[in-house]
Amino acid sequence: MGGELGRNIEALIQRLRLHQPPPSPYSGDPSTAATPAAAELFRPRRAAVLVCLFQGAAGELRVLLTKRASSLSTHSGEVALPGGKADEGDADDAATALREAKEEIGLDSTLVTVVSSLEHFLSKHLLVVVPVVGILSDIQAFKPVLNVGEVDDIFDVPLEMFLKMNFFAGGNFGLWSGQCDLKAMVEKKGIEEIQ
Repeated sequence: MGGELGRNIEALIQRLRLHQPPPSPYSGDPSTAATPAAAELFRPRRAAVLVCLFQGAAGELRVLLTKRASSLSTHSGEVALPGGKADEGDADDAATALREAKEEIGLDSTLVTVVSSLEHFLSKHLLVVVPVVGILSDIQAFKPVLNVGEVDDIFDVPLEMFLKMNFFAGGNFGLWSGQCDLKAMVEKKGIEEIQ
């Protein structure tokens, strides 16, 4: 990336790195739980999804999405971000999101710069889902390899779609389910200003 385009992406990365999601009420930490007893009673499993942003041909920011395999027992046929449940060997949420993106769509983690995580949310299957924001600096270097047992398709949409409307309301959008407010986070950080 050269010139102003590269500077815009660098500015985006710097702004996103400053973002601190609020403490998760699902962390098991009594200080953030709804009640102290809730921290002991409810310890859900973790998952992470990758909000993978890249620069489109026209200079706009785009987001990678998948259509989950129709043969899956949960979230089948839904549009989702690449991601899934944490494994014991995952160092952190970013490692989970990157591992799952590699497994699902063949995304090489060395192509992605992880810059932030967003507010955690609880999925309908009681998983604590952590959206991890990453920048794919060279879309041409990404050669998708779909895991057909998990993913039917991969596609991308403009980030603007998430910023200009309540895209998820009433939709069938997998792990997002309207619970992760990417729009509010990016508006707060002024991403629209640097596109």
